[in-house]
Parts: sequence; C-alpha cells; structure tokens
Amino acid sequence: MAMRRWRYSGLGLAVLATVLALPAAAAEFPLPPPGSNMVGKLRVVTARQQDTLLDIARHYDIGYNEIRAANPGVDPWLPGAGTRVLIPSEYILPPKPWVGIVIDIPARRLYYFPPEQKVVYTYPVGIFRPKWPDPLGSTRIIAKVKNPSWTVPKNIQEEHAKAGEPIPAYFPPGPDNPMGELALETGWSQIYIHGTNKPWGVGMRVSHGCFHVYPENEVQLFKMVRVGTPVRSIDAPYLVGSDGDGHLYLQSFQPLPEYKDPNSPQQRAVDAITRYLAGTQTKPIINWQRVIDLVHQPNTVPTPIDVQAPSLEQIVQSLPAEPYRYAPYGADANQATPPGGEAPST
Repeated sequence: MAMRRWRYSGLGLAVLATVLALPAAAAEFPLPPPGSNMVGKLRVVTARQQDTLLDIARHYDIGYNEIRAANPGVDPWLPGAGTRVLIPSEYILPPKPWVGIVIDIPARRLYYFPPEQKVVYTYPVGIFRPKWPDPLGSTRIIAKVKNPSWTVPKNIQEEHAKAGEPIPAYFPPGPDNPMGELALETGWSQIYIHGTNKPWGVGMRVSHGCFHVYPENEVQLFKMVRVGTPVRSIDAPYLVGSDGDGHLYLQSFQPLPEYKDPNSPQQRAVDAITRYLAGTQTKPIINWQRVIDLVHQPNTVPTPIDVQAPSLEQIVQSLPAEPYRYAPYGADANQATPPGGEAPST
C-alpha cells in the first residue's frame, strides 16, 4: 500500500512537533497500482491529557464523523491520557473516473485528481444540514473568490432565528465569515467549496449546500485548482476495494435520507460489492456477517470482508501506538484564518 507523504516547510520537524499546532499537509498519495483502489494507512496515536479527538483529527486531515466512528466510546473532548486513538487515514477511492474534484457526500470527503499527475489529494468536508441536500451530478469550478462576503438569504436567516441562533444578514470578509477567506465557486447555483469560520464542524452536517473544508486545506486547494476543473458529487455510502494484498474491504457510511434510494442499505452494500467484483478477476469468499454488521453499524474505516482476512479489531490491535506530540489548536483556531496566520493566496 502507498505510504502517506508528510510535507512540512520552514521550521524543522522537531520544532514543529513540540511548539506549533500546525496541521500536517493535506493527505497526498500516489495513485494505487492496477488491481487496487486504496490509498493511505491506518495508524494509532497515544493521546495526552490536553488532547481532544478534534485536535488530533484536524492534524491528520480527518473529519469529525471519521474520528468519532473510528473510536467508539472515546470522549471527543476528553479522550484521556494514554488513550489509544485510531487515525482512519486509509481510504477507498471513489468510483472512476478519477478526474478533477470528486465529492462522496455520505463519506463527507473530497478527492482531487490533478491533471497529468499520478497523485490524489483528499480532504474531509462538512456537508448539508438536514433538508438542504447538495446536488448530485457533475459541474465545474467557475470562479475562484478571495476574501468573499456573504449576504445571508432570508430563508437561512429565518431558520437560524427559529432555532434560537440568529445571524446577521451580511458577513463582511474576514476571519468570522462562514464563507471562509477563500472559496471555489461551482456551477451549481450558490454552492461553493470554501473554508469556514467553524473548522471543528468539518465532517458534520453544518452547511446550507456548500462544502466546508479546513481553512488550511482551502489554501492548498485554492492554489492547485483551476477555473474549469470538473466537479462530480456522488451518493456512495458503501465503497468496496482492495489494497493489492488479496483481501476485499468495505468502507461504510450512514446513508443520507435526503437521497431517496429504492433499495435497502443492505441491498446497496451487496450491489456495491457485486459491481466491484464484476470488474476484477478475483472471487473471494465473502464474510457476509461482517457486511451485515457494517450496514447496521457503519464504520468509516475500510474493513476486511473476505473470510481469509483478519478482523478490523485484530488489525488495529496489532498497530504500534505513536505518541501524539502536537500542541492543541486552541480556541483561537476556530476561525476562518488558517493556523499560523497564512494569508489567502491566489
């Protein structure tokens, strides 16, 4: 399997590790070799008393939904000193074509496949609040907006007022703008891929149609993505793949009720497995009880589902734990300005 490549600039790694809470670079992976559609690897870190799951998730470019599902029973705000925290930084790539930006909405994850490069970047995203579904299908990036302002539509103002959370009718550019400091405008009306002034909401259902990413991730996306880049959004709660080790994996996410599907979740999982196997020469024997368990209790971690494979619990228990040495982000990080004060850039 491809190993994650961590990239830092400026100060040395040791200084960053002990002084700053700067995030790791976005998850960048070489595209997998033929016969595989998985990238990354699982890892385990040991929390300290001052760490939260949200701090750890953000450092490794993991969303709230992913870190919580990977660590059931762990308090997100007080994991506790010595707690083993699973970092679910292994991914089954979305169905091809691997072109431009692909957003798997149930997975709450964005993939960017740059043209003429054999790599993929992936970022967690915050998705739509209940009853505000994002469109499915294809469009393109039509504009790049630096320091956007936001005039709040009346229906959004009314919704917040009814919930006892009134918001102003207008947000000027700046660190308190829900649009963030950088935004990629899609061809879908009023839908952007943008940073956020509430980065702890990344991985949650927090938006009214836009896709929220960590501010530092938006800086990187903004630099790389060109106007005209294809964008495709999909409803794929069950992803099936192989990392080339001969085993079959299922990554499961909670289906979204806003996207009506005539089939049951269990049938959708079976169909995803069938479609994947139809394109391969391997015919593994499936452990269907594991599949059923993953449907009833979705897990964002790719889980082996063939009878020859070890259980996910066995895999996780075999992973050595690394000490988590990074400083907490702190309350000031819950704004649209990236940690470290990196200015928006074109």
